[in-house]
Amino acid sequence: MADFREQRAAVKLCFLLGKSGTETLEMLKTAYKDDAMGKTQVFEWFSRFKNGEMSIDDKPRSGRPSTARTHENVEKIREIIKEDRRRTIEEIVELSGVDWFFHHDNASAHTALSVQQFLTKNGMTPVPHPPYSPDLAPCDFFLFPRMKRDMKGKNDGGAVKHLKR
Repeated sequence: MADFREQRAAVKLCFLLGKSGTETLEMLKTAYKDDAMGKTQVFEWFSRFKNGEMSIDDKPRSGRPSTARTHENVEKIREIIKEDRRRTIEEIVELSGVDWFFHHDNASAHTALSVQQFLTKNGMTPVPHPPYSPDLAPCDFFLFPRMKRDMKGKNDGGAVKHLKR
């Protein structure tokens, strides 16, 4: 993703000089060619400046939380689990210092009233998940392909042969 901070500063300068959004857009296209901000972005920033919001920094976004998944944290949690595989999530959080979030998509089984009541009763807050956001389902893009790769060539005791029949 391109960093548009420099272009936002140019948009602010044009705004302060009394240029229109259209004039500013054309100037950005001339200067930055294919890397120029889009029309919607330029007019959004003009609107912010007109409303007195003079910062060129992005507003904080809701959605996916910042991640605590680092190599060090993964290794720390892996070692804690290896020591005792029966530890609860609460114990792992306490020992590792890494907060865990309950990832919950919008599948009907997850949004059912009984499930929502259970989560509320037990003080569990799921991470909000916008509809149709596969990028927020790390299992599909991280866990399962990695599991398949790690299991490739390992003996499954003949289970796959029985399933293929």
